[in-house]
Amino acid sequence: MKKWLVLLGILVLCAVILPAKGTKDITVTILYDNYIYTEGTKSDWGFACLVKGTEKTILFDTGTKPDILFFNMRKLNVNLKDVEMIVLSHIHGDHTGGLFSVLEKAHTPKVYIPYSFPSEFVKRVDRYNTKVIPVNESIKICKNVYSTGEMGDRIKEQSLIIDTDKGLVLINGCSHPGLVKIVERAKEILKKKVYFVFGGFHLMAKSVNELEDIITQFKNMGVKKVGATHCTGEKAIELFKKAYKKNFIEMGVGKVVKL
Repeated sequence: MKKWLVLLGILVLCAVILPAKGTKDITVTILYDNYIYTEGTKSDWGFACLVKGTEKTILFDTGTKPDILFFNMRKLNVNLKDVEMIVLSHIHGDHTGGLFSVLEKAHTPKVYIPYSFPSEFVKRVDRYNTKVIPVNESIKICKNVYSTGEMGDRIKEQSLIIDTDKGLVLINGCSHPGLVKIVERAKEILKKKVYFVFGGFHLMAKSVNELEDIITQFKNMGVKKVGATHCTGEKAIELFKKAYKKNFIEMGVGKVVKL
């Protein structure tokens, strides 16, 4: 009987000290977007979000205007000091505009940028005593978080992959290399299905037929949830909403996505 009580005590102690895999919540808070989700925040053309609950707290993109980014951070109780890494999707100003103001306040030790970023940009980041990491091929950023690597021809871009118990979660800045190609790359890298894709999809110029084809491909690839925003385009957003119904996740500044 004593042995069973001792064993039970050990099991209870382990349950307290060692939480089960997947019990720690990963959240993504939209800080900058064309749309508003939480009243009192400001919208603007651009994108930025904060990933928390992973090994490192990551700021993905930095929006266009620093004053709007910081306003939304204050409204959403986001502390810049929590930011441990920054990942920039691509060179466009609606994704990099807030970077240098963030670096002045956050002193972030690592900034991940696509390999093709101009040397002048890298030199400017270096002035803030941060470590710049140019990304060419896919790399591991921290535990369970990866970059797709630099993709695309004319506009080079990287996306963020988070490996969760439900499948891969893919965060896109603008999807310039092609939305379907980015999903295929994520699957290829980690040999798992993509569960959830959100961010900018850059589909404004696509016809209805092209959009419906992309949605069909998403379904065939096993993508269960979608959150289209920023540069996606109203027509494309409506079609994704119609196709995904309750599995379409509304985005906008202040939205907190629990993974």
